[in-house]
Amino acid sequence: MESVAFFYVSATSPPPRLCLSHLRSTRTFAADLPCCRITSRAAAFDLSLRPLPRKFACRIASALPSDDLKETPPAAQGAKPLPLLISLAVGIVTRYFIPKPPEVTPQAWQLLSIFLSTVAGLVLSPLPVGAWAFIGLTTAVVTKTLRFAAAFSAFTSDVIWLIVISFFFARGFVKTGLGDRIATYFVKWLGKSTLGLSYGLTLSEALIAPAMPSTTARAGGVFLPIIKSLSLSAGSKPGDPSKKKLGSYLVMSQFQSAGNSSALFLTAAAQNLLCLKLAEELGVVISSPWVTWFKAASVPALVALIVTPLILYKLYPPETKDTPDAPAQAAKKLEAMGPVTKNEWVMIGTMLLAVSLWVFGDAIGVASVVAAMLGLCILLVTGVLNWDDCLSEKSAWDTLAWFAVLVGMAGQLTNLGIVGWMSNSVAKTLQGLSLSWPAAFGVLQGCYFLIHYLFASQTGHVGALYSAFLAMHLGSGVSGVVAALALAYNTNLFGALTHYSSGQAAVYFGAGYVDLPDLFRMGFLMAAVNAGIWAVVGTFWWKFLGLY
Repeated sequence: MESVAFFYVSATSPPPRLCLSHLRSTRTFAADLPCCRITSRAAAFDLSLRPLPRKFACRIASALPSDDLKETPPAAQGAKPLPLLISLAVGIVTRYFIPKPPEVTPQAWQLLSIFLSTVAGLVLSPLPVGAWAFIGLTTAVVTKTLRFAAAFSAFTSDVIWLIVISFFFARGFVKTGLGDRIATYFVKWLGKSTLGLSYGLTLSEALIAPAMPSTTARAGGVFLPIIKSLSLSAGSKPGDPSKKKLGSYLVMSQFQSAGNSSALFLTAAAQNLLCLKLAEELGVVISSPWVTWFKAASVPALVALIVTPLILYKLYPPETKDTPDAPAQAAKKLEAMGPVTKNEWVMIGTMLLAVSLWVFGDAIGVASVVAAMLGLCILLVTGVLNWDDCLSEKSAWDTLAWFAVLVGMAGQLTNLGIVGWMSNSVAKTLQGLSLSWPAAFGVLQGCYFLIHYLFASQTGHVGALYSAFLAMHLGSGVSGVVAALALAYNTNLFGALTHYSSGQAAVYFGAGYVDLPDLFRMGFLMAAVNAGIWAVVGTFWWKFLGLY
């Protein structure tokens, strides 16, 4: 039997959360209840009711099956037992059961065991990554492996704060609707065919990327909503055979292209900045980083961006080849959006200023983080962002916590000689195999790429393995700049391997347009295509630039 609850509406109080199992068993009347949000285990509904005078009431009827009306069991508290035990075991075994090499100090070996346990926790997730990283850092301080100042030294890193501020910029793009407007213009200009539509979305992401440095924000806040709107209007529905008409191809094409957009600019993804910071810890300093990064990435990334939609058009074709209505829909949407708002103009001006300072800042003595700080101040003063927007950007503060922990530990491992010892050990092994530096470069890059099948985060992968692999490259005689940049570029490209390999992977797969076997199959095939493009085109281009 259906249950009915009546509520009088108040214009003042915030909406309470009410359990449907309670509403089902009782008829509730109140003189002061506001509009209600009803939640259950299966679904949540936001009843967007406008506040009404007290003499009026809104009627809420629930017709959910009885299974959906049962009390939701409380979530488990604390760490997950099995991942916790495995993560701790990694560190304990390293510390007490693996013989310490004679050239490594006891302090360095103990820090390595703590670091490996921390990395294992990032992979297995006994706790959220920020919480687990903090526990690892605390362990290093409590055991007197690191002094407090050394343990927390990375929290003052300019690169870490540049990453944090980049999250705020991405929020500004979504909040003002500027990213949505830019992408819609490209749909209007290039969207007469499905292939043209894909190129329009791909090029618009490449244009937005340097000023919106979060692939997940670009995916969830800009491009997936546009793709879903276009697909649904073409009769292509998620979770339905009709998804093959349009939605599956557009989602797959955008997903596979996003890695190249992120690799094209230093500020297009947070992990790019972290890579260069870790490289600097190993003595690989790249002058004019924004310009050098772009010059080295430009040709291979642009070639990959051009061929990716075309290759997928052949290997993963859409059923609908022409989309004559898409430009009209885009024009209608732009008309509904109205003229560019003041906040959008401020966002445009701020990002032009920030990108200009990132490009030319070294010449005029303005550091990248200072340019980002100036941009954020402009957005705050003009009201495009407010401080609550910054405080509610949980990803930024979480990143500050665990990035700083990993960077700090990696830096101390370098200072204590662990990374040098690993580098020399790998170099001797590779020399024993009589591998030239190009062969060693290919083997190490391939291993770094394919290991990502074990990771659910690009930044986690960087924090765990980037320094070690860069040290192996250096020990094998590979140019430091080439090795550092190639590892960083691959960090973006392997984000499209699986449905868990990156934040944007979860966003696109969660849309329901791509089947899991197709995602793994196309992820591997496009990884091979990208590896071929970057290996062939990139190698010749980097030689032309004089990087090796």
